[in-house]
Amino acid sequence: MGTCRVGLVGAGGVARRHARVLGGFEDVELVGVTDVARDAAAELADRHGGRVFGDVGELLAAGCDAVYVCVPPFAHGPVEQAVIDAGVPMFVEKPVAVDLDTAEDVAARVAERGLLTAVGHHWRYLHVVEQARELLADRPARLVSGAWLDKVPPVAWWARRDRSGGPVVEQAAHVLDLIRVLVGEVTEVTAYGDGTPPQVDGADVDSVTTAALRFADGPVGVLTAACVLGWKHRAGLEIVADGLVLSLTEDGLVARDADGERRFDADPEGARVAVDRAFVDAVRGVGDDVRVPYAEALGTQRLACAVAESARTGRSVALPAPARAGVTVGA
Repeated sequence: MGTCRVGLVGAGGVARRHARVLGGFEDVELVGVTDVARDAAAELADRHGGRVFGDVGELLAAGCDAVYVCVPPFAHGPVEQAVIDAGVPMFVEKPVAVDLDTAEDVAARVAERGLLTAVGHHWRYLHVVEQARELLADRPARLVSGAWLDKVPPVAWWARRDRSGGPVVEQAAHVLDLIRVLVGEVTEVTAYGDGTPPQVDGADVDSVTTAALRFADGPVGVLTAACVLGWKHRAGLEIVADGLVLSLTEDGLVARDADGERRFDADPEGARVAVDRAFVDAVRGVGDDVRVPYAEALGTQRLACAVAESARTGRSVALPAPARAGVTVGA
């Protein structure tokens, strides 16, 4: 394949970011975009090229080599089914669905078709994640504390549970994904929400959530999430191992042991470019660095939904430990 012809489903902030990155690749052509908000689709197309299409079917009929699915959580499912039926490689932004059933169904269809996929957990492309893995190689994690302490995003659907899945599913999924990479698979969660929605019209999600996590290989941990601030205060995790503490965010890694403290800067923008570069290379057949195919992202979706379910029901939720053969976080 020479030029990779890409179609976009969705024209919101995340789609605009991908369009900007893809537009910087000489081997990518933006075929066009479709969105229920036609004005937003037209603005994106005017800025980055391509046509505006009335729906996913029209976009696929234009001849795409790959499709980016950048829709709100509640809109996942039908779009992916159309792309899978067309046999077109697919990049899906996280979270992959508002619930677990939709994600399980899409994953089964992807597996049956043998489709090339990637999911937008771009934190896996941070160099500091691989550095953290190397530091933990000979002294495994014993305790992990993850947090996403933020504001309510300025989109109408976000504060509704049936539209976003709630803060853990929509926001904290990045942290949960890294917890799986660096600590292992969670087998049981017990979570609590405060039962008080944020002060936003129509809100019914918990303003704060906390969860206890039990891991398959022995570690324990906690996750906290909040959407009561006016700013993004913290998104990251702290890992305690024998004689070692790691503090990891999108901006960098701090490692402390008996010899003192070391700091490693991260490149979040570089990671956002790398996740798109890896997918395009895989579509073109010139690379193999997709670190989160849909099947792997399903593990993070299961964990996020388990936390949300436990907080909603007041009961602990058990998870199976899925096989994760062949998944990598570093080059």
